[in-house]
Amino acid sequence: MTGDDGGMEMALVLGRRWMQIAAALLAVAIVGAGSAVLKGGLLRAMEDVPLIPRDVLFSDPDRTSVQISPDGRWISFLAPRNGVLNVWVAPADAPDAAAPVTDARDRGIAGYSWTYLDSHLIYVQDTAGDENWRLYRLDVTTGESVLLTPESGVNAQIVAISPKHPQEIVVGLNDRLPEWHDLYRVDLRTGERALLHENEGMLRYLLDDDYNVRFAETMTPDGGTLVLARTEEGWEPFMQISMEDALTTAVLDLDPSGTKLYAIDSRDRNTAALVILDLETGEKTVVYEDPKADVSHALIHPTQKTIQAAASTYEKTVWQVLDPEIEADFQYLKTVADGELAGFSRTLDDSVWIVAYVVDDGPVRYYRYDRKKRRAEFLFTNRSALEEYTLARMHPVIIPSRDGLELVSYLTLPPWVKTDGLRPERPLPMVLEVHGGPWSRDTWGYNTLHQWLANRGYAVLSVNFRGSVGFGKQFLNAGIREWGGKMHDDLIDAVQWAIAQGIADPDKICISGGSYGGYAALVGLTMTPDVFACGVSIVGPSNLVTLLESIPPYWTPQIEFFATRVGDHRTPEGREFLLERSPITYVDQIKKPLLIGQGANDPRVKQSESDQIVAAMQEAGIPVTYVLYPDEGHGFARPQNRLSFYAIQEAFFHQHLGGRLEPIGDDFAGSSLTVPEGASEIPGLEEALERLRGAE
Repeated sequence: MTGDDGGMEMALVLGRRWMQIAAALLAVAIVGAGSAVLKGGLLRAMEDVPLIPRDVLFSDPDRTSVQISPDGRWISFLAPRNGVLNVWVAPADAPDAAAPVTDARDRGIAGYSWTYLDSHLIYVQDTAGDENWRLYRLDVTTGESVLLTPESGVNAQIVAISPKHPQEIVVGLNDRLPEWHDLYRVDLRTGERALLHENEGMLRYLLDDDYNVRFAETMTPDGGTLVLARTEEGWEPFMQISMEDALTTAVLDLDPSGTKLYAIDSRDRNTAALVILDLETGEKTVVYEDPKADVSHALIHPTQKTIQAAASTYEKTVWQVLDPEIEADFQYLKTVADGELAGFSRTLDDSVWIVAYVVDDGPVRYYRYDRKKRRAEFLFTNRSALEEYTLARMHPVIIPSRDGLELVSYLTLPPWVKTDGLRPERPLPMVLEVHGGPWSRDTWGYNTLHQWLANRGYAVLSVNFRGSVGFGKQFLNAGIREWGGKMHDDLIDAVQWAIAQGIADPDKICISGGSYGGYAALVGLTMTPDVFACGVSIVGPSNLVTLLESIPPYWTPQIEFFATRVGDHRTPEGREFLLERSPITYVDQIKKPLLIGQGANDPRVKQSESDQIVAAMQEAGIPVTYVLYPDEGHGFARPQNRLSFYAIQEAFFHQHLGGRLEPIGDDFAGSSLTVPEGASEIPGLEEALERLRGAE
């Protein structure tokens, strides 16, 4: 929700479903030992560390999503223009000459990509967070922009972009039926669309470089998937993937010959390996594997499409070079800057790379790397203002669950805190920050929320509870039907660990998160009401039955996935089970302060999820503060809205945990926030709302 992606573009284009599931795996981070220091020496007191202003932390980054065009002519990135993220472009040899080429006025550009048509890129936008993505084409030399998809009510998906057909791309549109995306060939110059394939009930498709439909995936009644191969006669079964492997096995891409299929595969093993399937001989070759973690990254040659390097992420990311041709490149790049090598954008002739380096206590650093000269030129960081401040280190810790699982977790302490190992001199107030998904994960590296909270004086702990991705299918599947069950037990075990280690003050622990993390916060205050001092739920489901009844229409083909892994709302027994795991059922047990944030246009966790728990608390006479944004969806994309919510959250934490406070001040300026309930519960909130109304 902070607008940072650190430039983590993955060179191997994964299937859309896997990309959504594994998004959190694609961040790269680095940790290092050492005391936090000021320029003048060791930190000795909290007073030595100034407050980092919220606008430095939560405004949009200076630059992000840095790319080089396939022909090497342009460097591009997302950056603010009049306070809104837009696409900027510069000549590759003059990055300081960058100028904006889009003019989004209210809601920033969510993402963009170069095409293989000279000087043309594509970008996506939605309306107020509704996730009905519109796709635009832009000629950066003329500034001409063309809408390629319907204006509203349709969710567009980019399916294929091939250098063999530079003037066309393939786009999926659910304009015929909202549940299914048909495939269209779209002419980038004219915007004309031609139907390529009418969807017959498939979740997704894999095309070759000539835009021939080669494979498709459909869901089986048990929550698994069936991969089908396209033949002259129609479809025939190609690969059966059980429910247990469905989140860790998927076909990814084809080589240029169309005879080699790249896939991730956890069948007959625990962790997902990167494999090549020979479609002519049936032979399977394991390219990369890690006994403790799934493959998380792959680097593929832009034209030959050979897999050149791969990586996995357990505590931190570990790369393995597979192609001797880039061995010297990796060895050189390791010497260029501190941190973990992270982002790769490459020219079609592979002569120039854009690379990024990530550390845990500073901004992302971008370089332009000339392979022929073997020279990397520093470009910029993603947040230059951070360089003025002392940031905290993030420490990986392995926490045992009560039934013996290893919970890979990340702990950040205030930079002035003296420790014996990781044990501070006295226990600290702590925030348990729970990731969303839940089929996602926390990673090691710069984390805006960790830095913010540590700077305010809190210990911050993020836990990869069972059901998180990246640690093998056994760990992932241990979370099946464990929402509000053993997944929450893992969080409680982590809290008890932090207390036993002398890290956390047991009377001053807050649970906070968004999406599944918001659900976990509601579970924490309802089902374990004595553990936490307060809770913050952002777009968190309160009723699992109504959550599953209201998913977006284009998610309904995956309903067996949710029924198997969460619970089946279509049966009486399933509804009873889901209600047992729903915070709404236990509202009367809430006895600690709760802050709720919600986007009115959220297509995944509808506003009704927050409305109904707020109404139930009102009926029970339990106070709650409810912050609602009419122009947001699943999270807060507009920086003014982010800034306003975190200003409220900081005051909430200060009130209940006692950390440092930057007053709300003018942090509501430009925000659309409304507070339907409980403004009086947080000191300073009513006054700030009055200032906002006066400014309007």
